[in-house]
Amino acid sequence: MAVSSQDFFVIKAKENGVNVIGLTRGTDTRFHHSEKLDKGEVMIAQFTEHTSAVKVRGKAVIQTSHGIIDTED
Repeated sequence: MAVSSQDFFVIKAKENGVNVIGLTRGTDTRFHHSEKLDKGEVMIAQFTEHTSAVKVRGKAVIQTSHGIIDTED
């Protein structure tokens, strides 16, 4: 599967301790990367041949080409 270099997303933490967890592609989905963001910190990331999903735990705003998602309080 080809991944465009434009397939990126932005996560901005609204509180300290927001976890961003990358999940692998393939038959067995596994955690492969984790970052912790503090309030106001921004992470810019993209899906790759290894990353098929991202889990965000905590209060954050996520911006993608599909729109803006604001996690619930």
